[in-house]
Amino acid sequence: MLDDKTGEYAAEDGTEAVVPLMEMRNIVLRFGGVVAIRDISFDIREGEIRAIIGPNGAGKSSLLNVISGFYHPQEGVVIFRGRERAPMKPYQVARQGIARTFQNIALFHGMTVLDNVMTGRLTRMKSSMAAQALWIGSAEREEIENRGKVEEIIDFLNIQHIRKVPVGRLPYGLKKRVELARALAAEPELLLLDEPMAGMNVEEKEDMSRFILDVNDEFGTTIALIEHDMGVVMDLSDRVVVMDYGRKIGDGTPDEVRNNQDVIDAYLGVGHD
Repeated sequence: MLDDKTGEYAAEDGTEAVVPLMEMRNIVLRFGGVVAIRDISFDIREGEIRAIIGPNGAGKSSLLNVISGFYHPQEGVVIFRGRERAPMKPYQVARQGIARTFQNIALFHGMTVLDNVMTGRLTRMKSSMAAQALWIGSAEREEIENRGKVEEIIDFLNIQHIRKVPVGRLPYGLKKRVELARALAAEPELLLLDEPMAGMNVEEKEDMSRFILDVNDEFGTTIALIEHDMGVVMDLSDRVVVMDYGRKIGDGTPDEVRNNQDVIDAYLGVGHD
């Protein structure tokens, strides 16, 4: 845990503790006179699945947008691997090892599944634009290496049969899986999933849940996800942070959160003046 006086991490027995992979300290985000995030602090530990839940409008997606560099908070700091992070653009955050999916699917619908997933490798490409256009020397070797990695991810997510299909022709559930594939192609240390199961039927949710667990287990990827299906959240997550009206009202294991009266009130719609 974080000692508020010293600013250092220590285990409850007083010994030195592992520094979290990501930490948000006293984050405040405003849009004009609207406060979207109100003094929120929480961390994400390496290797865990960390859920962020709350009613609609609670500020969950805004929080992911702060982590991924789309929004810059007016107050507070973002710490990644023990170092305070200066304001960054999304592509700089991606180069740090943070990838994400979006609440509204953000794919290139006219491109094939394979080409969409290949765009996830852009942060890994080091050859010049000219070399890539001519496909010579290091660019050729780089292309072959990146294509191999993408094919592994396509196999992992069982989408080999649609690899040459334009994304615009796919049903919703498969589009969600392709977006996950593109994020995984960047080989992130931290994967942010914004409502990965929204709009899915029961079978599609079961498939996506299995893939999320496999990504965490087999790749060792740390995952932070926003999800409204409480059954999914309680089954997948190691820890859960709960937001309401931009505030943090709960933080702990699924069982701790499930029995938190503030959380119960927020989801039942009571306790709000």
